Amino acid sequence: MSACVPTHATDPSRTRRDHQPHSPPPTEPRRFRVAGADVSASIAVFLIALPLSLGIALATGAPLQAGLVAAAVGGLVAGKLGGSPLQVSGPAAGLAVVTADLIHRYGWRTTCAITVMAGLAQLGLGCLRVARTALAVSPAIVHGMLAGIGVTIAVAQLHIVLGGTPQSAVLDNLRALPAQLAGLHPAALSVSVLTLSLLLLWPRIPGRAGRLLRKLPAALIAVAGATATASLTGLTLPKVDLPSWSSHALAGLPEGPVLGLVAAVLTTTLVCSVQSLLGAVAVDKLVSGRPGLSARVGRSDLDRELLGQGAANIVSGSLGGLPVAGVAVRSSANVHAGAVSRNSTMLHGVLVVVAALLMVPILEFIPLASLAALVMAVGIQMVSLHHIRTVTRHREVLVYAVTTLGVVLFGVLEGVALGIAVAVAVSLHRLTRTRITHDEKEGVHHVHVRGQLTFLAVPRLSRALHLVPQGTRAVVELDGSFMDHAAYEALQDWHKTHTAQGGSVHLTGRRAGIRIGEPGSAADHPAGNTDAESATGTAGCRCSPWTPWRNHQCDGPQSASAPAPDGLPGEAGASGERSGHQLARGISAFQRHTAPLVRGELARLAREGQRPSQLFLTCADSRLVTSMITSSGPGDLFVVRNVGNLVPLPGQESGDDSVAAAIEYAVEVLKVRSITVCGHSGCGAMQALLTTEPGGAQTPLKRWLRHALPSLERMGDGNRPWARLAGRAPADAVEQLCLTNVVQQLEHLRAHESVTRALRDGALELHGMYFHVGEAQAYLLTGADGEDDVFDHVRAAGLSA
Repeated sequence: MSACVPTHATDPSRTRRDHQPHSPPPTEPRRFRVAGADVSASIAVFLIALPLSLGIALATGAPLQAGLVAAAVGGLVAGKLGGSPLQVSGPAAGLAVVTADLIHRYGWRTTCAITVMAGLAQLGLGCLRVARTALAVSPAIVHGMLAGIGVTIAVAQLHIVLGGTPQSAVLDNLRALPAQLAGLHPAALSVSVLTLSLLLLWPRIPGRAGRLLRKLPAALIAVAGATATASLTGLTLPKVDLPSWSSHALAGLPEGPVLGLVAAVLTTTLVCSVQSLLGAVAVDKLVSGRPGLSARVGRSDLDRELLGQGAANIVSGSLGGLPVAGVAVRSSANVHAGAVSRNSTMLHGVLVVVAALLMVPILEFIPLASLAALVMAVGIQMVSLHHIRTVTRHREVLVYAVTTLGVVLFGVLEGVALGIAVAVAVSLHRLTRTRITHDEKEGVHHVHVRGQLTFLAVPRLSRALHLVPQGTRAVVELDGSFMDHAAYEALQDWHKTHTAQGGSVHLTGRRAGIRIGEPGSAADHPAGNTDAESATGTAGCRCSPWTPWRNHQCDGPQSASAPAPDGLPGEAGASGERSGHQLARGISAFQRHTAPLVRGELARLAREGQRPSQLFLTCADSRLVTSMITSSGPGDLFVVRNVGNLVPLPGQESGDDSVAAAIEYAVEVLKVRSITVCGHSGCGAMQALLTTEPGGAQTPLKRWLRHALPSLERMGDGNRPWARLAGRAPADAVEQLCLTNVVQQLEHLRAHESVTRALRDGALELHGMYFHVGEAQAYLLTGADGEDDVFDHVRAAGLSA
C-alpha cells in the first residue's frame, strides 16, 4: 500500500475525545418556518375547498356555513393531528348522502351530536390500533359504496340544476324527474350548464396559455364564471345565504330511538374511517411518485390518521359543522401543487376561516344552481369507469353492482352489508369450485387439479385418481394454494397404494414459494416418488419458501440414494447438495416455479429493452442482495458491483475503465434518473485498507484499493466531522471508514463528465446508502455538501431507498 492509516483515525482516545456518542452536541432550538411550496399549495387547495364545501353543505340540506366549519376544522385539527401529512380533510361528497339522511330523520342539531359520537368512536378505534383492518374490506365494496353515493348525489342535485327542489330518496327523485323537466327554470339551467361547461373545458385549454390557466382550479373558475355571468345579466336565482355566525346552530343532545342513533353513529364512523384510510393510502402512492418527497414526508400512520379524523369530527360536530373525512380531490391537488409538509393543509384551514369571516358578502353572490352543478359533477365522477374495469377484470363486478344498488335503494349501511354478504358468498363459491381433469400423454397419466382442494372436492378427486391404472406413471399437478385435511388424506392414501402396486407418482404445484397442504415426513414419501418441492411437502425438510438463498441446514436427513428431480444425480445430504448441485437445483426450481410467473414480464423487457430508473453501485459482498433490500425486480436497477463499492476518479493512469464505462452507459444511454452508492457493514475491503501495512508486493487487490485511499484520508482529516449513523457515532473505525467511503465515492462520481453534465441539467440525483447486514437495516445519506454526513434510519425517518 502506498499510504498508511493516520494515527488519529484508529486512536481510541482521539475517537472518544472528538466524538462522544452518548453526549451529542447541543442543537439550536427549532424555529417554525413555512416553506414557500406549502404556501402556494395551501392557496390552491383553498380555492378548490371553498366552493366544494358550500356545495356539499347544499347537497346535505345543512346550513351552508356548516361546510365552511368542517373545511376549517379538517384543515386545522386533522391536518395537525392526523397521520397522513399531505391528506386534506373536510366535508366529503362520500358523506353527503349519509348526512342528508340524518338531517331528514333527526334534524340538524342531533346530526351534529351524531358527528361528535362518531368522532369518539374513531378515537376508540384508533386507540385499539385497528386502522389496518379497515383496509381488509374488498375494494369492490368500497368503490361500489362510493359509486352508489355518487349516483344518489347526482340524481338529487339534478333537481336543483333544473331549478327545483330534490326529494329525500333516490326513487322519489327519479319519479319526480319528468315533472321537473316539464317545469324547468331556464335561468337555473343556463347557470348550471355554464358551470358544467367550464368544469369540462377549463382543463383542456391547449397551448402555453392553457398551461398557465390550468394552474387555477377548474372548480373555482366554474363557480366564479357562473356567478359573474348571473350577476352581470341580472338573472333572478336562489343564491347562497350565510346567516350571521351569532345565530349559527351548534350540536344539541341527541333525540330519537336508541337503535336508530347507534346505527347512525356506526354508519358515519364507517364511511368517515374507510374513506379517510383509503385516501391516506392513495396519498402515499402520490407521494412516492414525486422524487425526494417520500424522504421528507414518510408513509402515513393509519392509526394516528384515525385518531386525527376522530378529533376533527368531535370538534366539527361540536361547532355545528358537517362530518369530516379525507377528501381525494383536495389531497391530490395538495400533492400535485408541491406541498412538502402538513403546514399546507393547516394553512388551507386558516384561509377557510378568513374567508368565512371576511368574504361573506362575496360568497352570497354565488347561485345555488352553480354549486349544485359542481356537486353533481363530483357525484358523477365517483362512478369511476376505471374502477368498473378493475373489478370486472378481477371477477368482482357482482359485488360492485350489488353494493352500488344497495346504497342507492336502501342506504349506505344496508348497501355495504349487502356487498359484504355477496363478497362472502362469491368467496365461498370460488373455494368450492374445483376443476379436476385426467388425461394420458405418452403413457403418463396426468391428473390436474385447478382451484382449492377441500373436502367437497374429495369425491371428484377420488374418481379422477382411480382412472389411473395400477403400476403406471402418474403426475398429479395441484394448481391451488389450499388443501384441507380430508383432501390431503385422500391424496396420501392413493399415493401409498399406487406406489405399493409398482407405480410412480410425481406431485407438483405451480404456485411459486407455496407448498400445498401439510408437510409430510420422510416415511410418508417413498424415495424417488415425490418431488423435492411437491404438493405434500419435502421429505424431511420444513424450510420456509425463502430458504433457497439462505445458507441453511434442512431439519430432516435425506436418503443417501434419493435422486434429485429432473434427472439430477442423488446427493449424500444437504451439505453435499450445496457443494455439488446447489446451482443446478436452483436453476431447476427457477424453471419449475418462477419462470412461468415472470416469463411475460421478461418477454416485454426483451422486446422493449432495458429502461432502469437508477444505477446502483454496491460492493461485491455475497451478503448484499440488491433486489431484496431495494424491493426491485427485473429491469428496475442497473447494478455495478466491485470490491469496496469504489468509483475510480477519471483520468488516472492504469485506472479501471469498467466502472467509468458503466457510469457513462447508464447516464448517457440508459438515461437513469439517479445513482446510488451503497456501502455495508463489515466490508472486507475497508478492513483490508485499515490493516494492510504500506509497501510489500503490489497485488491486484492492493492496486484496486488505492482508489479508496481518499476515503482513508477523509476519515483522518481532523477538520471534518465524522459521519453519524441515525444519531449515533459509528461503532468502530471500520464502520466509520465504510460510511466515509460512501460519501467519498459520491464525490468521485461528480468528477465524471457525464455525471457533472446531468447534474447541471437537473436530470440526475445522487444518493448515498449504507446497509447494516447484521441488523438487516438500510440507511440513507441525508447530509452532505458542507453539512454533517448523516445516515438516517430509513424506516424510522420515513425514507425510501
